Amino acid sequence: MKALIAAIVLTGLVQTAQAQDTTGIIISNLPDSNTAQAAFRRLNKNELPGGISVVDVASQMTQNYMNYSLENMESWANGFNGNSMWGMGSYLLVIDGVPREATNVLPTEIEQISFLKGVNAVALYGSRAAKGVIYITTKRGKAGNQRIDVRANGGIMVPKAYPAYLGSAEYMTLYNEARRNDGLTDLYTPETIAQYASGKNKYRYPDVDYYSDEYLKKFFSRYDVTAEISGGNNKARYYTNIGYQTTGSLLNFGEARQNGKSDRLNLRGNVDVNLNDYISCNIDAGAIFYTGRGVNTDYWSSAATLRPYRFAPLVPIDMLRPDDEASNVLVKNSNHIIDGKYLLGGTQLDQTNPFAAIYAGGNNRYISRQFLFNTGVNADLRNLLKGLSFHATFAVDYNTSYNLAYNNSYAVYAPTWSTSSDKDVISSLTQYGQDATSGVQNVSNSWYRQTIAATGQFNYLNTIGDKHHLSAVLLVNGFQQSESAVYHRTSNANLGLQLGYNFSNTYYVDFSSAMVHSAKLPVGNRNAFSPTVSLGWRISNAPFLRSVSAIDDLRLTAAAGVLHTDLDISSYYLYQGAYTTQGSWFGWKDGTGVQATESRRGANPDMRFPKREEFSIGLDGSFFHQLIKLNGNFFINKITGNIIQPDVLYPSYFTTGFPLSSFIPYINYNDDKRVGFDFNLSFHNKLREVSYTIGLVGSYYKTMATKRAELYADDYQRRQGKPLDAIWGLQSQGFFRDENDIKNSPAQAFGQVKPGDIKYKDQNGDGIIDARDEVYLGRAGWFGSPLTLGINLSARWRNFSFLALGVGRFGAYDMKNNSWFWVAGESKYSTIVRDRWTPETAETANYPRLTTLASDNNFRNSDFWLYKTNRIDLEKVQVSYDMSGLLGKKKVLKEMGVYVSAFNLLTISAERKVLEMNVGGAPQTRLYNLGIKGSF
Repeated sequence: MKALIAAIVLTGLVQTAQAQDTTGIIISNLPDSNTAQAAFRRLNKNELPGGISVVDVASQMTQNYMNYSLENMESWANGFNGNSMWGMGSYLLVIDGVPREATNVLPTEIEQISFLKGVNAVALYGSRAAKGVIYITTKRGKAGNQRIDVRANGGIMVPKAYPAYLGSAEYMTLYNEARRNDGLTDLYTPETIAQYASGKNKYRYPDVDYYSDEYLKKFFSRYDVTAEISGGNNKARYYTNIGYQTTGSLLNFGEARQNGKSDRLNLRGNVDVNLNDYISCNIDAGAIFYTGRGVNTDYWSSAATLRPYRFAPLVPIDMLRPDDEASNVLVKNSNHIIDGKYLLGGTQLDQTNPFAAIYAGGNNRYISRQFLFNTGVNADLRNLLKGLSFHATFAVDYNTSYNLAYNNSYAVYAPTWSTSSDKDVISSLTQYGQDATSGVQNVSNSWYRQTIAATGQFNYLNTIGDKHHLSAVLLVNGFQQSESAVYHRTSNANLGLQLGYNFSNTYYVDFSSAMVHSAKLPVGNRNAFSPTVSLGWRISNAPFLRSVSAIDDLRLTAAAGVLHTDLDISSYYLYQGAYTTQGSWFGWKDGTGVQATESRRGANPDMRFPKREEFSIGLDGSFFHQLIKLNGNFFINKITGNIIQPDVLYPSYFTTGFPLSSFIPYINYNDDKRVGFDFNLSFHNKLREVSYTIGLVGSYYKTMATKRAELYADDYQRRQGKPLDAIWGLQSQGFFRDENDIKNSPAQAFGQVKPGDIKYKDQNGDGIIDARDEVYLGRAGWFGSPLTLGINLSARWRNFSFLALGVGRFGAYDMKNNSWFWVAGESKYSTIVRDRWTPETAETANYPRLTTLASDNNFRNSDFWLYKTNRIDLEKVQVSYDMSGLLGKKKVLKEMGVYVSAFNLLTISAERKVLEMNVGGAPQTRLYNLGIKGSF
């Protein structure tokens, strides 16, 4: 907080100093529309090495309102699929060079985002950046008059879909059927079912729909307002961002009505100062204050599990028998009379339930505070050597969060019903629990994380004879994150060296390397050298293409290198043998138990870094006077020497059963391979008064486990040669028709089966259906869909502008294995069970028979539950109108605009209902937004 105050004070000092500056010095290395962030330096966009994609967020925000920093980036940045870059997994995200989270910054604060994918692009960042870097650059002040930009938005968030469940009467009917399938008698009589179906008394015969308007709003609101203040002169510049947003909740009763929203206040101050002709510095500070208010229960989880007939959420007081003195005393002593008419409902089995908890269980607040500070200094050392400079940065971030809660206990009441004069009355009440409001606020889940980061680098830039362009960077880079309840800090430390040569802006060579260090490896193997090289050729400067007017610019790049990384080493000290004195068995010594010492793993003093080895080629071009622009990359990479503890490579006596012991060490063994490409093709044109841009962005990758330590009796089960995100399961062959079908089929190892259960293929012909019959079924898309396509369409006509963003994701599969699909035992029945197998529907059924047992045979991974996740999403549509022309000549308000936008509008997919349905959690929503912006 002190850093933020200092930055704001400096902002004021900068404003005071504006009128006094006449030096004309401009700090280099500041973001502008012609440059982009590469590793530890900014370069002209047409000089970037291969494997880098750039999105100019600030310019987009004029017609593309965003509320998340990486929102819809799949529509703009080739190689990024929303989950990873080039399908590699965990990338490093840095904001102004400091490892942070995407939520630490809002789109209004962002100038530009660079996606660094290739080995040459990320090498200087060291070990923890080996799978890519997303570099977010925040806005900075520019010399000129003070500018104030204000933006306000208001919108509604509408649920897309809720999971559908059976009502009480239908549930009871089908539960009786499930019992009959299991050879049991019916549990519910026809008379009881008829009473629940009649709906005449929802308190005696409850049929609770957790997703009805009685408990949920049709929509909830979201608002935000942001003010940006920037300006300065050649001596000092400043940028300030102040923003506030609030979001409501769908829950519409009890404590949730007042305590169901979240608030976020963010403050940022970036200041750049030229101290003299040779030295400049920056001080940046930010703070985020977030408070999420809620109730002391998980309503959405309960909605997916509690059966509709279990209890009535409220018990009407006016249905009590007047002469039931005991029950009336309970009413008088209750602390929770809802709306003056109801007691809290429940049963002996439901003494705590989501409705009672929301009405009387208290409330909580999740409080998060984040403080971000970084500073840097630049020194021009041209007096020592022409083109030499020094740059150093230091950052400290502190995040903390905790919960404050009032946890109240409450009583619920189970009514006993009777009928008097053809009317339902409550003849007595049974109380469970006690009302107790302590008034004590409890603190829990306290957490913190501290990040310290620092860099120091010498830069060299020089041009000899107008043709020979030289560059070099020598740096030390490191960061460390400490977290509560985590013993070892997350660390990255490396030296970096970059050497570059550019001949006549035509031929390029770049060597980028790092000497990395990791404490996860044994002494002697903790350091490694990661070299990479990139070559470039601007073909458009070649004599045979100079006369081709259709080509504005065309450049080929190629990169190769080896990066050493500890990203996938799961823990520290894996190279050491591990023993425990808390063994699982006891010996005897004069009647005294002595607990055993047991081995957990063997030692491996030769453990080393896994390596990313990669080759890529890239193409970057502009054609027909920038009518068409193209950027693309093809890559092949291997990650070799991943750390595993392989049982199959060692004799069986290296491990034991109970008590479990192992002398097998962790070793470098598994190898992975990825092959893929990305592209970004855009078309810019103007048709009369309409200027428009169409962009098509794509990413495709294929993965393979090229080396695995495995021992399978059947070759088709080998993981080697299969995708890294492979889904394995059984192949289904329909349902068992009858007992003869079961008798003539292979034996089932997954429990007793009956007609209507799923029948599986015996892959190895051994006459038994078991885990040996599992086969490869498809790719899960753990690192993002194999093929991701994005489209961005923008157009401008006079003062109107239009934007549409779409994303397609193809090639992945998933399992219908959540509680909405896998229904057995005492589970809540979803509407999918209407398609169940019965003898009458044997030819048309799409769901197994119902059972009150576990049904291990039916509910396991198989192609019966497999589905394609292919989808096309219309992510956003926005229409904007520039009202600046209506303001007149003499105006305080320089610019003004209004816009309407819609988010997550449409999903096109064969499995749309499945993809849009959240089970056990809050629903997916569409956002309809109205915004206004102005500049002073």
